[in-house]
Amino acid sequence: MSSPEQERRSGVQLVSALLLLLSLSGCLSMDVLVPNYINALNGTTVTIPCTFTSCYKIDLTKFAMNWTYQETLNNTQEKFMTYDKKKGMQPVPSNRFGERVVFSGNLDKNDLTITLQDVQLEDEGIYNCYVKNPPDRIQGHGIINFNVVTELPPPRDSTIAVAIGASVGGALALLILSMVVVKCLRRHQKQELISEEKLEEEGKLEPEAVAEEGTKLP
Repeated sequence: MSSPEQERRSGVQLVSALLLLLSLSGCLSMDVLVPNYINALNGTTVTIPCTFTSCYKIDLTKFAMNWTYQETLNNTQEKFMTYDKKKGMQPVPSNRFGERVVFSGNLDKNDLTITLQDVQLEDEGIYNCYVKNPPDRIQGHGIINFNVVTELPPPRDSTIAVAIGASVGGALALLILSMVVVKCLRRHQKQELISEEKLEEEGKLEPEAVAEEGTKLP
């Protein structure tokens, strides 16, 4: 399972790659970049990333954004963080998360990331990141499926894999060695058999040769 920090780094790398492509090919339209899924451990602090690309620099007098939460797609969205033209990014008063949610992004870098502290089971649901950056006419929208778990899966025991690999490798080596030994023994037996047959043939020929010599006239 990826950690929140690893997911954020992956998101930042993805944004950098897309920004590079945009700089090479030209700006097309607004695009909001978020992870599709986040798995969070109950009681921990989790980063929920949201960044965007736009053809225009942010005009703080016109810029607008909202973070919303909904338990399922069928539920009403609850706004819990927004951009205030005077105060900047601010949690909505009396939002469901209280003081547990804070803005941790950077508007200068088109980063609207938030951090959720002391994650609870009730925080599981769908998180929406809405962005509007005029004169871009398109309103960007990123959707994150947030899953809360009570425990992380146990780490994979590499020693077992190594032991199994060593056992299989050892068995294969033993099998190959056995085949080589059997092949060598068969070859040796075959050579001995050929030698014996050759000796028997030579033994048969010698008496006949003596007999022929005995029939010669003096």
